[in-house]
Amino acid sequence: MLIYHVATLADWTAAQAAGAYTTSTYGVSLAQEGFLHCSREDQWRGVLSRYYTDVPEPLVLLAIDTDLVTVPVAEEPPAPGVSETYPHVYGALDPAAVVEVRSLDETSR
Repeated sequence: MLIYHVATLADWTAAQAAGAYTTSTYGVSLAQEGFLHCSREDQWRGVLSRYYTDVPEPLVLLAIDTDLVTVPVAEEPPAPGVSETYPHVYGALDPAAVVEVRSLDETSR
């Protein structure tokens, strides 16, 4: 199954060099949040428009193959009282689990 994560190009480039992606959301680390926020195909555009419209740096969309993820992945609501679930990755993401990287230019936002 594919899940998706909006990332800055800088964070993705650093992850490739380090061998691990550890940014939960823009400006928030895995260590701070406890997991990486992800979304399904039908959710990532809403995440992009709600949380990333004012991000001034280049963004990319990471397509993650859950069969290649070596840490737990869980479908959970993002907050108490919310019924819709989102995939959460509980640990550092090996860049090898990312099977596609799409540029999200200004027209995508």
